[in-house]
Amino acid sequence: MKLPLYFASSSKVWSSPEWVYGIEECGYDGWEISADGNYRLDNPEAFAKIKEIMETTHLAISVHAPFTDLNIGSLNDPIYRESIRQMQLCVTKAADITDVVTIHPGYVSPHGRLVPQKVWNLHKEALREIGATGIDTGVRVCLENMPKIPDFLCMEADEHYGMIEGVDGIHATVDLGHANTTGQVKSYLDCIGTATHMHIHDNRGRSDEHLALGAGSIDWDAAGARICAAYHGICVVEGRNLDEAAISRDVFRRCFR
Repeated sequence: MKLPLYFASSSKVWSSPEWVYGIEECGYDGWEISADGNYRLDNPEAFAKIKEIMETTHLAISVHAPFTDLNIGSLNDPIYRESIRQMQLCVTKAADITDVVTIHPGYVSPHGRLVPQKVWNLHKEALREIGATGIDTGVRVCLENMPKIPDFLCMEADEHYGMIEGVDGIHATVDLGHANTTGQVKSYLDCIGTATHMHIHDNRGRSDEHLALGAGSIDWDAAGARICAAYHGICVVEGRNLDEAAISRDVFRRCFR
């Protein structure tokens, strides 16, 4: 079965949206909106432009919720509540254009390191609230694994899946590029059939570079075969620009068969 291929670029969040037309010209099936900067769904002008693009292309849509300055693991209650509110609002707005939204996990503050169980419990409760919004709106909310950045939650598969376990309305986005920075590619491929959504990009295993497929150290021949055998969702190339999107498209077509 041919997996749908979408493109996203968080580096374009302050760009004029005309660049999005190049996604379809490059042969992609869809666009994952990075709903930050000029693409926030709660901005009426931005949302109107997004709908205009949808009406003038054949691109399908998924959404990545905003994460700038947000932390659903915060011990600072006003920031915690605002982080939940913004993610719930994004899910509600996104329901008009898609049925899948990816969210980032939170991170542990210096004081949070003193009470890790409290952070875990707060994070779980935040996911329950956001997941309930997903259920109410018909949107699959998917928690993403993080790259190797100190203090982020969900950098490893066991913690990632443990965080969503028993939380209604929350699913898994597996980011294989992020997994490469934490030595978790095999762990995620071993459970890839349980993922609802997927991000793919490359790096050299040391940092989150978002290189074109094939430009880093991930074995895409092996990964593509395992993903195609077990995974049934969308693959989103998270890239830096459309030139590299074309390279990733060609690697995807060769390896994901």
